[in-house]
Amino acid sequence: MIGEIKIKRTTSRTIVWGVAGLVAVAVVVWMIVGSGTGGVEVEVVRTRRGPIREFVEERGMTRLPETHEITMPISGRVERIALREGTPVQKGQVVAKLVDLDIQLPVQQAQAAVDRLEAAIKRNADTTVETTALAQAQKFVESMQATVDAAKARVEAGEAQFNYAEANFGRVQKLYQSNVQTQDDLDRAYLQKVQAAVSYRQDRLVYASLVALQAATDLMPQLIRQYIDRKLLTQAELEKQRAEANVQLLAARENQRRAVMTSPVDGVVLKRFVDDEQFLAAGTPLLEIGNLDELEIEADILSLEVTRIQPGDPVEIFLGSTYGRPVARGKVERIYPAAFTKISSLGVEEQRVKVIVALEPEEIRRLRAEYQLGVGFRVRVRVVTDEKQEAIVLPRSSVVRSADGEAYVFAVENGRLVRRNVTLGLRNDELVEVVEGVAEGEWVLRSPDLTAEAGTKVRVVELEY
Repeated sequence: MIGEIKIKRTTSRTIVWGVAGLVAVAVVVWMIVGSGTGGVEVEVVRTRRGPIREFVEERGMTRLPETHEITMPISGRVERIALREGTPVQKGQVVAKLVDLDIQLPVQQAQAAVDRLEAAIKRNADTTVETTALAQAQKFVESMQATVDAAKARVEAGEAQFNYAEANFGRVQKLYQSNVQTQDDLDRAYLQKVQAAVSYRQDRLVYASLVALQAATDLMPQLIRQYIDRKLLTQAELEKQRAEANVQLLAARENQRRAVMTSPVDGVVLKRFVDDEQFLAAGTPLLEIGNLDELEIEADILSLEVTRIQPGDPVEIFLGSTYGRPVARGKVERIYPAAFTKISSLGVEEQRVKVIVALEPEEIRRLRAEYQLGVGFRVRVRVVTDEKQEAIVLPRSSVVRSADGEAYVFAVENGRLVRRNVTLGLRNDELVEVVEGVAEGEWVLRSPDLTAEAGTKVRVVELEY
């Protein structure tokens, strides 16, 4: 019985001491966690009033609004080009030229053709011989007409004489038969008749010949006039050929002028495509020239973000070696009206819009001097779309989004966490503006995690930002 009592006393003491230990542990935990001097240690930041900017940041590339490509004006041999990339050139400076001999020969040939045709035109225009011949032919026609008229009169006279001789022979023959005329009278009358007939036939033959000759003679002035007319046609053809030759001469001289290629602007040689002398076809590029004082930046902005950008918005420019501080400032010059599809590095199709950033000339010269900035250089641009100088701001990591999209923060009040719904304004990658929900100077958690709960007792460690 006594042994049993001892066992029970020992068990009761163990329970009492166990309870006392638990109470002690609870007191220690309360002192560490729940007392005013304890709590969960958290990192907090203090809301402050200051400037904030909202911006769109994207990669960009330097470019020139206009470059000038020097190409072969015609097919031919180009002389060796001494200019190299980066060589400064002045407007009007000779930068390339074709071989002189190849250009001079066509000009000389075209000039010779023009000279030959002008000489032919001059010779063809001289109708002195033809005019004289025409006058002589006309006089010959007149003379021939008079000769024909005389021959005709002679024929008429011969006919009358033949008729008379024939009639006389008839009378003498009758008288001879009547023994009034002698045989001698009859023979003489017959002889006169024969002579008159022969003379009459000769006159008719001469007249017919002269008429035929007159017909040929009458053609002479016409032939001469036709020859003159043909010369006039030849003259017109020669003048047409001369006009064509003059056009060829002008083309040859124009090619001679274009064979000497000059820079259209003050600038530098961006690219040299050809160096040694060689034969090239028309249109082959030789040089690319641009004015580096006109450098601008082209950035492809997501179409969802470009809606916040306006021409004239300020822009900060960063280089890879100076990321964190801008090396120059510019402004949005223009926004392209049409978007285009671009595949991202992750293989995602994106709709982007080209935005052009303009720089001041002195900024361009400084960038060229300090960073050797040229065409096609990669940069980053930060387009400031809005900004405020007096706003309540806190780190972006302090803001949490609920499942329904509501923004809130964990503030610290009397050593405990308090959930505050907030209304946000401007925001960027680092800061957000709080329009409503917290006041200036309040503590909020720097980066709340999933274990943060309202009402939790905390000890704060304030961080700067």
